[in-house]
Amino acid sequence: MLAELVDIVHFAEAGPVEPDARVDIAFVEGSITTAGELQRIQRVRANSRYLITIGACATAGGIQALRNNANVRDWMAAIYAQSEFIDTLETSTAIAEHVRVDFELWGCPISSQQIVAVIRALLFGVVPLQEQDSLCFECKRQGNVCVLVTGQQACMGPVTKAGCGALCPKFGRACYACYGPKENANPDSLSQRFQGFGLLPDEIAHKFLSINNSAPVFAEAGKKAKENGHD
Repeated sequence: MLAELVDIVHFAEAGPVEPDARVDIAFVEGSITTAGELQRIQRVRANSRYLITIGACATAGGIQALRNNANVRDWMAAIYAQSEFIDTLETSTAIAEHVRVDFELWGCPISSQQIVAVIRALLFGVVPLQEQDSLCFECKRQGNVCVLVTGQQACMGPVTKAGCGALCPKFGRACYACYGPKENANPDSLSQRFQGFGLLPDEIAHKFLSINNSAPVFAEAGKKAKENGHD
């Protein structure tokens, strides 16, 4: 049991609260959106031997990073009656943009197997393995019908990291790229395939600028798609 291998010293949702404790492993979720969060992550980094980010928000900004492509002050003024009292940074960014991160667990959400595997690896002095195969490999191993080729759906599987168990394609739905870009992804080729399906440039951009929109590979692919729409 994992609980027999570690002592949990700070986990507010489960009871223990000691935010400034020195720890061997710190798991952090969520993007950096406020000045307070920036100060807090710097304290966590200083007090941790290993800092591991978990989930799309911590690793790539997440859904809240969509606001990076707009004027956040205009948004706040449109939503809040007194927006001057809202304390926020101009952008919502991944933790690695502010402090050194030792390992990243991608996914929206991540799986419990990912957490257990990385803890066991670190406890026994082994470098954690990072899944780098594309989601397509998971589909092939499970014998799933390819929703991109057979179903003509705009599936992100070819450029997305494996790890979710091909949950969406298993049920005949296109991948949403929840686990972020795979190693050596080729988004240009996939964009051309989507074009062949009849998707407009903005629709193609939306595919990349979604859950992991601030991952550099996806951000660049989304930017290119939008530029193609204005040619």
